[in-house]
Amino acid sequence: MRILALETAAKAVSAAITEDGRILASGYQDTGLTHSRTLMPIVEGLFRNTELTAADMNAIAVSAGPGSFTGVRIGVSAAKGLAFAASIPAVAVSTLAALARNVSFAEGLIVCAMDARRGQIYNALFEAGDGRLTRLTPDRAVALSDLAEELRNDSRPKTVLGDGAGLCFGYLTEAGISCRLAPPQLLMQNAMSVALEAEDLVQAGKLVSAQELAPVYLRPPQAERLLATKGT
Repeated sequence: MRILALETAAKAVSAAITEDGRILASGYQDTGLTHSRTLMPIVEGLFRNTELTAADMNAIAVSAGPGSFTGVRIGVSAAKGLAFAASIPAVAVSTLAALARNVSFAEGLIVCAMDARRGQIYNALFEAGDGRLTRLTPDRAVALSDLAEELRNDSRPKTVLGDGAGLCFGYLTEAGISCRLAPPQLLMQNAMSVALEAEDLVQAGKLVSAQELAPVYLRPPQAERLLATKGT
């Protein structure tokens, strides 16, 4: 199983090619440039350096959300275009599930945190043990105060990661909840974890067509919220 994976749901952008659980190539950029400018050059570089094409992939995987509305749209649109042009299926991967894979070796509670603004984070909790992850919550937008109350009496070691990890770690620490940040090299979302998560989804029969691939938003985009406010 050979997969091209895209990650554009947060500030950084990345792409990776995996084959049966092995990373063949990857590219990562976090320079503040827009994903619409940086994603496809990274993908083209991976294809050029591996002498592969989209047609050599068994599937195109993408971090489909939650995350930045613009970032998620760019990634999903690119994945749809690549999958459609190569006549291959696609895989929609939870940004948070892929993120948790970064630290699946860490025993205890994995707290995935992406900044959702307005005092909230996009979050999911996982338990890590013996190198395996067990999902404990669905993907959700949750207030930091509510998350702190949920974790207050949980004695398991807690590892926080994601682009909202600093915000989450600071809040939990101030609330008296012991936790640790993931190491810098594992802190952020990356396409390698998206690809590995996608491999499991493929085995579970979660492939979709390019036409069926869709972003996953936990909240309506700001434009829709403003429009709804004007209508009231």
